Amino acid sequence: MKRIAFFDAKPYDRESFDRINSQYEIHYYEDKLNPETARLAAGFDAACAFVNDDIGTQTVRILIDEGVGVLAMRCAGYSNVDFQAAEGRLTVVRVPAYSPHAVAEHAMGMLLTVNRRLHKAYIRTREFNFNISGLTGVDLYGKTAGVVGTGKIGRAFIELCRGFGMRVIAHDPYPVEGIDYVTLTQLLHESDVISLHCPLTQQSHHLLDEAAFAQMKRGAFIINTSRGALIDSTALLKALNDGTVRGAGLDVYEEETEYFYEDRSIEPIRDDVLSLLVSKPNVLITSHQAFLTEEALANIASTTLANLDEYFSGRELTNEVRYHRESGKVVEDPRRLQTARN
Repeated sequence: MKRIAFFDAKPYDRESFDRINSQYEIHYYEDKLNPETARLAAGFDAACAFVNDDIGTQTVRILIDEGVGVLAMRCAGYSNVDFQAAEGRLTVVRVPAYSPHAVAEHAMGMLLTVNRRLHKAYIRTREFNFNISGLTGVDLYGKTAGVVGTGKIGRAFIELCRGFGMRVIAHDPYPVEGIDYVTLTQLLHESDVISLHCPLTQQSHHLLDEAAFAQMKRGAFIINTSRGALIDSTALLKALNDGTVRGAGLDVYEEETEYFYEDRSIEPIRDDVLSLLVSKPNVLITSHQAFLTEEALANIASTTLANLDEYFSGRELTNEVRYHRESGKVVEDPRRLQTARN
């Protein structure tokens, strides 16, 4: 029986994987995968990791040294993996999609909450304060939603926006039919709501920076359920303070690794930017939980185990991600290697 070292394990992970696993010996570790914990994988055939694990050069080398042949990412993102270090020695697979509707619905929930101050109303009424002053929102009907990234999640969010009677414009280098695409500058100028659904790359890092906020329509809402580093958090704080941004819903944060998924309620938060964002009445922060539905957890477990089945049986890997030296690109599917050359 093949053995899997499962890192950053939470109770919901164990439940979803144990429900369907029948052929692997899984050892669950609460610790994140990083250079200090990687040696726990010694003697295992595979390691399973998540989005906030530190899988840089040192971690990859340790996994290889300890005989691990495959790294199964139980998430869509892989920007935390050093693929050059893994090239030819450590196979990496991922879960490209688990429930786009889960993330899109969470994004819409954040928009509704920040707009109508539902989180503040909840706190007030819990204290028997039924004053509604300061809870005024705006109608979403007729407003313009700017969606950056029109993959499965972005398209699901677009459908929700259309259901609210919103006009939708989008920006993506790979357009699909049925969506009105514009330049990023035009999207910033025209959007009442900007929702990010694009991957984190060198090009998209700090996509919303001080210059981008300066181009925005005043009073816009910002929603981010993708990757924290798409937004320059310091620039966002400034835009919130000067009224450029009316409100923000953030399920991700660029320096979240130390905090998200952990209980830090009895410790001082040393990240001043995060502390200031949390303190804002017009900011809602959730702990990278947009994916967290029963359906998504089941899909993550089944796809991860299916990826491992393919690897250990020597079949073609449907969800492999690898570094392509000739092009210098990270390729999400070996069948796209020809595309990478062009």
